Amino acid sequence: MTKTTPPVQKNQTVEVTFEDITHEGDGVGKINGYPLFVPYGLPGEKAVVKVIKVKKNFGFGRLVDVIQPSKHRVDPPCNVYYKCGGCQLQHMDYEMQLDRKRTQVENALKKFGHIEGIPIHPTIGMEEPWRYRNKVQIPVGMKHGELITGFYRKKSHDIIDDMERCIITDERNDHMIDAIREIANRLGIPAYDEKQHRGVLRHIMVRSGQVTKQMMVVLVTKPNKVHGLDKLVKEIAENYPDVKSIVHNVNSERTNVILGKKTNVLWGEEYIYDEIGGIRFAISAKSFFQVNPVQTKKLYDKALEYANLTGNETVIDAYCGIGTISLFLAQQAKKVYGVEIVPEAIADAKANARLNHIDNAEFFVGQAEKVMPWWQAQGLKPDVIVVDPPRKGCDEALLKAMLDMKPERIVYVSCNPSTLARDLRILEDGGYQTKEVQPVDMFPQTTHVECVALMSRIDE
Repeated sequence: MTKTTPPVQKNQTVEVTFEDITHEGDGVGKINGYPLFVPYGLPGEKAVVKVIKVKKNFGFGRLVDVIQPSKHRVDPPCNVYYKCGGCQLQHMDYEMQLDRKRTQVENALKKFGHIEGIPIHPTIGMEEPWRYRNKVQIPVGMKHGELITGFYRKKSHDIIDDMERCIITDERNDHMIDAIREIANRLGIPAYDEKQHRGVLRHIMVRSGQVTKQMMVVLVTKPNKVHGLDKLVKEIAENYPDVKSIVHNVNSERTNVILGKKTNVLWGEEYIYDEIGGIRFAISAKSFFQVNPVQTKKLYDKALEYANLTGNETVIDAYCGIGTISLFLAQQAKKVYGVEIVPEAIADAKANARLNHIDNAEFFVGQAEKVMPWWQAQGLKPDVIVVDPPRKGCDEALLKAMLDMKPERIVYVSCNPSTLARDLRILEDGGYQTKEVQPVDMFPQTTHVECVALMSRIDE
């Protein structure tokens, strides 16, 4: 067996034409059939690339110069785009972003699910694909004795100190971060140093309601007692009337996890409120709430359309979280049962049902794959099952429980096309047919894509 040598060497400069793009947004060019993965390359472009890493079957490169740019290439409006890594597609026009996301879903279904020939609709995008995030959590550091805030430089924990704005987050969140940094600096509250594991202020988190305009500030510190914290809180409360909640989170661990276990309200309410499609939600510091409510409404509308409810159906919402999809479904279903493993989420879901005077939705703490067989044993027969799992997809035992319950329709909401495809294959093998898939762009300027798939039971 002869050992093949890659046709390029590290530090070599080569000319390539990009043929494709990966699901992570890297351009793919080939040298004598040997693939080079290059960030910021677009299909059809001819470019000069420096080879930075060589493996047996593929290599990695850095874009040096674009000789023939794609018509879809645009100048990124963010001043730190090439340093940050939070966004991956700002160099690509929005039309192409939406098209690539649809292709990404199509390719995943074909590769991992062997599913072809079904309608995969054009990606539902945003009219204004900027300033959509209702939550920002940003690290705090020190430079020349002054507090700095900014996201981490790509693949590091170095704060980008010349970051002026994050143009995918709500503008008010940006201004609030600036204000807190300036006040904390003036009060002499030092930043946390993760290398030394000492200091005080680790992260600032800001949440904002897009409909209600209410804001929450979460100050994450290493110590429990912080000198000057009361003055910081007083100044925020007095000068920013939209702020309805100021929360202190203590994280004394040596960890990359942002929030610690201990949270207490320093001023105002425990919750702020926001609305999606007329349904009101209470959002705490630790609540999981979709960061793009405009697109969430479109996603849930599609899920509701696929559920095809007439008012007589029993629906199960597995992975129900704080009840966002459940409460949408409850408006048109006879009864909705939600299940979720996180007790705090179920407490929020119950509170949100009361908040909206919805009494045909019940919520249970537990693993869906264990709760659903128990429900079945009690005689519960769902007409529709809706799942919205984490990125790793559905547990195999849950898929089995869904198949055992034999609902007429399954609506699968996914944030990962690869695990969606894998799970659809299992459900198809169990007697269901994938009817159609609708991609939705929840995170413009990034490579992430959400989608909703409709499955129907094949009559035996």
